[in-house]
Amino acid sequence: MIIGTAGHIDHGKTALVRALTGVDADRLPEEKRRGITIELGYASMAGPEGQVLSFVDVPGHEKLVRTMVAGASGIDLALLLVAADDGIMPQTIEHLTILSLLGISQGAALITKIDRCEPAQVAQRSAEVRQLLDAHGLRDFPVLAVSALRGDGMAALRDHLWAAAQQTRLRQVAHEGFRMDLDRVFTLDGIGTVVAGSVVAGSVAVGDSLCLAHEPQERYRVRSLHQHNQSVTQAMAGQRCAVGLVGMERARVERGMTLCDPAIATSTQRFDVWLRVAATEERALRSGTWVHLHVGTQDLMATVSVLGQASVAPGESALAQMVVSDGPAVGQAHLWWGDRVVLRDASATRTVAGAQVLSPQAPARYRQTPERLALLQGLRHNDPATRLTTALAQAPFGVQGAQWLLENGYDSWPFDPAALPGTVYDARQQWLVSAERLAQSEAVVLAMLKDFHAKWPEDMGPDAARARRLAAPRMPPALWAQLLEHLASQGLVALRNGFVHLPSHGEQLRQADRVVAERALPLLLHGRFDPPWVRDIASGTRLPETQVRSVLVRLSRTGEVYQIVKDLFYHPKVVWELAQLARQIHAREGQVTAATYRDATGLGRKRAIQILEFLDRIGFLRRIGDIHLLRMGTPLFPVDGTDP
Repeated sequence: MIIGTAGHIDHGKTALVRALTGVDADRLPEEKRRGITIELGYASMAGPEGQVLSFVDVPGHEKLVRTMVAGASGIDLALLLVAADDGIMPQTIEHLTILSLLGISQGAALITKIDRCEPAQVAQRSAEVRQLLDAHGLRDFPVLAVSALRGDGMAALRDHLWAAAQQTRLRQVAHEGFRMDLDRVFTLDGIGTVVAGSVVAGSVAVGDSLCLAHEPQERYRVRSLHQHNQSVTQAMAGQRCAVGLVGMERARVERGMTLCDPAIATSTQRFDVWLRVAATEERALRSGTWVHLHVGTQDLMATVSVLGQASVAPGESALAQMVVSDGPAVGQAHLWWGDRVVLRDASATRTVAGAQVLSPQAPARYRQTPERLALLQGLRHNDPATRLTTALAQAPFGVQGAQWLLENGYDSWPFDPAALPGTVYDARQQWLVSAERLAQSEAVVLAMLKDFHAKWPEDMGPDAARARRLAAPRMPPALWAQLLEHLASQGLVALRNGFVHLPSHGEQLRQADRVVAERALPLLLHGRFDPPWVRDIASGTRLPETQVRSVLVRLSRTGEVYQIVKDLFYHPKVVWELAQLARQIHAREGQVTAATYRDATGLGRKRAIQILEFLDRIGFLRRIGDIHLLRMGTPLFPVDGTDP
């Protein structure tokens, strides 16, 4: 369990940690000289049965709240310190507000330095602190009186901490990907770069491959793990650890970054939250407000966009979207569902709100539609299966399973998605959609295709991208592709060379294609380098010209013929011959020109240029000025003399 201190400057946080652990958490020379905590300090206390409590000592100065938030973000239990001689001070209230907004519900309030005051004054301070805790919704925090100097109350405090540790099980790590917000980075001889922080989720072992959340392509092997100056082979959520990484350059990593399992690596500049404005605020929080956004150990500039309403009053909650600045101080927020963030005003003088992340990858458009707002409300559930089921009811196009796992920080399913009631799950495509929503989408697609075929009976159908624009323009392309595959697997639509059509319409076209192909292809082959035009084929076969043209266009899409220019088609075998001629000329002269190609084919200059432009267009040749060069690499036509 990780325990963090909080409270006003000089209220005894570092002295308390030293009395509990024997470790002076102030390690910097400047901290020693000035007698105040500037950076985060760390210590540990060993107990029965090999248990260890980790302590994070945070600074109390008003100018160091940023550092305080970085330390408080990863703790399980908070100790709020109030000096008996000073009483409640400004940073006492702000630190307590931060703890409340971070959702830290375990802790205790300590009246410190009781050796300097009379019992009556200690009792008065206890009553004042009790009232303050109740006002911030932390009624479960006990109030204890201690003296780190004389030892008064320290035994009772230790008993309280060990009792809390016994009741607090290690966080669930099954199915969760490892992630750790970094608050320290340093180098050690013989080890290299070492990063340290509080493990937020999952577990890590020596030999694992990890990455920084914003650089998933760069992998680093875990060389060593240390906890409280002891070498270990594994660390898990709820523990502090230092990780030695093979291949990590010191210049590439700093405090504020997140070390994680590559399976869940993600970063974002736009995310949706459930936001609560601090009761200490004097005015409502409005859209467009600039804030300091504290995410784990990060400090970013961002704007707030309240969703569904104009503003949020002090002490009230609402849905909101956070947009990280894209200015000079641009950054990427590293967060997942359920993470807590703290908002401070643009001048970093006060804490204005806190929030819980609901959707790490939020849309810029349609973010305030009734469907989107209802979906976000469903994401407030703590149970992942309930959260997904509720969200599916509001997700018109379903959910991409791999993306859902990533955004929730899971490396595998924490439940069986196929067992969700009323849900269709495609395990191969990792696609989930409610049965009701799927039926609606199917009806829309089938109606669109029926209407398309009625308007353009000679066309095979729209290509996949055009079909999405016609049927479901707001559906993400990845989900649209999965919907089409599902419809095709059910036999409701057919997919042919990137085009979508109803199976019955495709059969009608295939019959028409066969008739035209049987009559037209021999004519194209017989014509060789100078085949007949569409009007000549129609005249010779006694077929409608429009039918011949539309069928040959469809055949060109499947590679059964090649269209050189409008209404002029070549047989594939002839195109192969033409390509070989170009290859032979290039081998002999180092280039192909219209004149040399005209002479080799026996065609006119205009037709030779049309064929060369076709070979350029398909990537067999490339034009530079008036010459054409053979493209390097894998040829588009066979080189061994076999038919195409």
